[in-house]
Amino acid sequence: MRLDKFLTHTGTLTRKQASAAAKAGKLCVNGMIVKRSDTHIDPERDEITYNGDIISYQKYTYIMLNKPSGVVSATNDPDQKTVIDLLPETLQKIHLFPCGRLDKDTLGLVILTNDGASAHNQLSPKKHAEKEYMFHCLRPLTPHACEQLEQGVFLSDGYKTKPCKIKIEQPTKGIITLTEGKYHQIKRMFETIDNQILLLERISFAGIALDPSLPRGAWRPLSSEEEATFTKNSGITNESLKHEIGSKIEFEE
Repeated sequence: MRLDKFLTHTGTLTRKQASAAAKAGKLCVNGMIVKRSDTHIDPERDEITYNGDIISYQKYTYIMLNKPSGVVSATNDPDQKTVIDLLPETLQKIHLFPCGRLDKDTLGLVILTNDGASAHNQLSPKKHAEKEYMFHCLRPLTPHACEQLEQGVFLSDGYKTKPCKIKIEQPTKGIITLTEGKYHQIKRMFETIDNQILLLERISFAGIALDPSLPRGAWRPLSSEEEATFTKNSGITNESLKHEIGSKIEFEE
């Protein structure tokens, strides 16, 4: 890997900044000053320092974010704040993207990563990854309405939703578990039973639960256990995925 690519990948410097830092003698590889930012290094074996500070290397990054309302699940948007904008500048530089999207006004768990293969795997319809949402609706849910939703309903575009699970906690509140994620799906499902979603929060995704201690708008790295859950059984490499769908990878539920 080139040194400038390493520094960009870790969110330390842009390629232009890396070139300037090298010329200024601020970059060292294994204790030796390097003057060219295109120097080839082994990121897993070589010690890289910038201004005397060791730059640690992690091939992929996995972030849990508690999304607030009014923020869009996108990598960039010229008019609205995105989930990437909620991260510090160093993390904004390493090409993270949301694994699946939440509506602008939907709250809760978003996983951000630059591991396209694992994200692709978790969003694949063949994976049947479960997503749990806490909901608050306008009218009390009757047993018949719950049964309708659980068996699948026809949306306005003619699509029939897959079976889901509903757990009622109060007459107008509960948890719905889906294995798919069509556009505005839960809101549209409730419209078919003459009801309306007032509040929606994703509380788990593919076996990873939203950390209850994480404030709205805050983030933290996935734990080692959560990371293992997210990345297991990917079945596809990032290299082959990039070849298949291109170098810019974005996914939408």
